[in-house]
Amino acid sequence: MSEVRIAAEPRTEFGKGAARRTRRAGKVPAVLYGHGTDPQHISLPGHALMLALKTPNVLLTIEGLGGGSELALPKDVQRDPIKGFLEHVDLLLVKRGEKVVVDLPVNVVGDVVAGGQVAQTEVEISVETEATNIPESVDLDISGLGVDSQVLAKDLRLPSGTTLAADEDTLILQILDATAATAPEAGAEAAEGEGEAAEGEAEAAAE
Repeated sequence: MSEVRIAAEPRTEFGKGAARRTRRAGKVPAVLYGHGTDPQHISLPGHALMLALKTPNVLLTIEGLGGGSELALPKDVQRDPIKGFLEHVDLLLVKRGEKVVVDLPVNVVGDVVAGGQVAQTEVEISVETEATNIPESVDLDISGLGVDSQVLAKDLRLPSGTTLAADEDTLILQILDATAATAPEAGAEAAEGEGEAAEGEAEAAAE
């Protein structure tokens, strides 16, 4: 698991105008909360934070706080819907050894069976794991799965120290019949061809 140190500064101005000024200075407004403490309003260096957030569930060591450094996980990241820059981040305080619920990417590995087609319905899965030892992903090996096979959340092989937090009957992936998926399209093309042929015969008869 990645752990990134990042320097914070206290934030005393609030509102949209103050947030815009913070972003113009190359920083991102953030709130640090958890463990029954009062929320701390801070600003973080925008470029460093953007790089850190490229890693899912990155563990941040927030430095520069009055009581010393704190460990935190990003819980809510707001981005500009058009330009994509960071607008605001909520950070959850964590401690070493405690358990947290996070979403892990489901990484499909292996080759699909001949004639099969992968239909993945969930790309992430909620798990409970140690805050300072969060796995990067859950690997799902589809080697050997036949057509019409299904994989539910309870069938996933989770990393050591991780337990399922999602509904165990959540459908993650199924293997569809690729030939059946293309059959209706082929039938439609054939029907279209027959229709054109009939239209041509009708036009010939009219002449």
